[in-house]
Amino acid sequence: METKPAEISSSKMFGGYNKRYKHFSPTLGCSMTFHIYFPPSPSHSHKFPVLYWLSGLTCTDENFIIKSGAQRTASSEGVALITLDTSPRGLNVEGEADSWDFGVGAGFYLNATQEKWKNWRMYDYVVKEVPKLLSENFPQLDISRASIFGHSMGGHGALTIYLKNLDKYKSVSAFAPIVNPINCAWGQKALTNYLGGNKADWEEYDATCLISKFRDVSATILIDQGEDDKFLHELLPHKFEEACKNANVPLILRLQPGYDHSYYFIATFIDDHIRHHAQALSLSKI
Repeated sequence: METKPAEISSSKMFGGYNKRYKHFSPTLGCSMTFHIYFPPSPSHSHKFPVLYWLSGLTCTDENFIIKSGAQRTASSEGVALITLDTSPRGLNVEGEADSWDFGVGAGFYLNATQEKWKNWRMYDYVVKEVPKLLSENFPQLDISRASIFGHSMGGHGALTIYLKNLDKYKSVSAFAPIVNPINCAWGQKALTNYLGGNKADWEEYDATCLISKFRDVSATILIDQGEDDKFLHELLPHKFEEACKNANVPLILRLQPGYDHSYYFIATFIDDHIRHHAQALSLSKI
């Protein structure tokens, strides 16, 4: 099966290109799709820093590319956007599509340990397989200069992946992230089914728990949270805020009055997040 990515679509936008690719993932055991937004290049030898986007429950690699409007500022800042899918697909595991918050479209960016869900290894896919794939196939990308952000479940993924891999990512940010999954219904359902009943294992994928373990965070974490988000009871931003304060981890938590959980919210503040990462990525060149 072809592990090399094949281009399946291309659209010009703000002088650059949205390109979608398909490849077989040995990590997940199925074919996967992802998008890259390539900004306009000043020269053939130019290498772009990369910014990974992780989406939320029910999403694919397309939602962010179509809805966020991130390409305008990514183009002007010269940052390549990498948008990934949210779970393995097409494996036909019994029950994989029975609910919207578990299984297909709900990989939670962890490595499942329960036999039934053994292919749900989105953590290794994001942290190990995709960067290697990009490095081997896209010479215009500088994988050594990378940052990561996401929304909801993807915000959870971005924060936990960043905290456990401070050597791989220059910065992190999130929109309405699930920051304390061990204490919310979404998280408890996913963590029980993917990891089993040992709550010590759950803490390895909980940003609020991880903050106390990884205190040498120097780059400021940026989080935007809508105050009219109907899922606020699942997201628990103040738990994370308190943990950051106790660990002396720099955090900007912006509570945005009137905003909900949607891509209207994301599109409103996306430019701030792109610039947040562009600054961190440009500093890494010095």
